[in-house]
Amino acid sequence: MKIFKTKTELTTYLNTFDSEKSVGFTPTMGALHSGHLQLIESSKRECDISICSIFVNPTQFNNSGDLEKYPNTLKADLRKLKKVNCDIVYTPFIDDLYAKGEKAKEFNFGSLAASMEGEYRPGHFNGMATIVEKFFNIINPTKAFFGQKDLQQLQIVKALVKQMQSDIEIIGIPTIREGSGLAKSSRNSLLSANAKTEALLISKCLNFCTENKNLGISELQKYIKSAFEKSRNLELEYAEFVSLNQMKEIKEWEAENQSAVCIAAYIYGVRLIDNIIL
Repeated sequence: MKIFKTKTELTTYLNTFDSEKSVGFTPTMGALHSGHLQLIESSKRECDISICSIFVNPTQFNNSGDLEKYPNTLKADLRKLKKVNCDIVYTPFIDDLYAKGEKAKEFNFGSLAASMEGEYRPGHFNGMATIVEKFFNIINPTKAFFGQKDLQQLQIVKALVKQMQSDIEIIGIPTIREGSGLAKSSRNSLLSANAKTEALLISKCLNFCTENKNLGISELQKYIKSAFEKSRNLELEYAEFVSLNQMKEIKEWEAENQSAVCIAAYIYGVRLIDNIIL
């Protein structure tokens, strides 16, 4: 496994490979868990060369406290990547990717970025798209792998590739869950065992929607709101029923597997998101 800290060293090394080799890329912010590793394993199966980046991108945090609390486990992350035979890891410092004083680029993703994370985390998607575009231009992957837990992000990255007029294929990998059903997240490391148990309300609400889809969206919204009101320590930020392709609010179900239920909530100051496609 090769580790690079500068884009110059990385691109010089990539240029030594035959141009016919396919390149798989997985961008991460570290604090790797089995969900991330599954992205790498998918890349290993589908591509000749697999690259993982570890970079906590400052421009996608609208809350400086959230940025400061984000877990940093680089040594452990590198050990995990070595175990799954990741070929290349790119771990740049901020000044390798951003000029001094550089801000996030302004993008127009329309309805994809208007609600949910776009509403509650202003500037988040501009920051995310800025860094992903930088990575894509440096690495020029054949395929890039993203988890469906960040569903809105996944749809926006697909739109970004179209705006770039690039032929990079964006692969969405289903959410990996703990045995309890809690969605795997780097932020889970900030939670106690009891908090994780309480946080299961999120996935339980999503499962209820799956099992009771026939009740209709209005009734399911009421159920989720009521369930969270009964919880002592979970604070619901949003529970949105949206079309998968446009991320627009819906009142009635779209065609099979074209609707999504997305939830964001806080527990003891830690923000968790999850979703299900129906």
